[in-house]
Amino acid sequence: HVQLVESGGGLVQPGGSLRLSCGTSGDTFSGRCVAWFRQAPGKEREGVASIYTGAGSTFYTDAVKGRFTISRDDVKNTLYLDMKALQVEDTAMYYCAVIRRTVDCLWSFLKGQVDVWGRGTQVTVS
Repeated sequence: HVQLVESGGGLVQPGGSLRLSCGTSGDTFSGRCVAWFRQAPGKEREGVASIYTGAGSTFYTDAVKGRFTISRDDVKNTLYLDMKALQVEDTAMYYCAVIRRTVDCLWSFLKGQVDVWGRGTQVTVS
């Protein structure tokens, strides 16, 4: 049973940077499709970025392309989200997630098909 714990959120000024981390306990997520989602106040949760087995298998929502980088370290069982040039619009609770096993990581991510959610870490840009 995988449990996910996010860290690294906080308050940052516009234009600043943060690094979010997501660690696991229990089973590893090696070989799994994993992702970051976020939910701003009064808005639906949205997918931010996903990654399968390497840097070549990443996807970013248009709002964060060129500013955010998703990466993973399967030895440390850790998922990262490096965020730069943060904007007020990036303010949200950020969640890491293990995507449901299907034939296509990206398709499942875009459909929001998640097996395990983390509890979230708050990012406030102000």
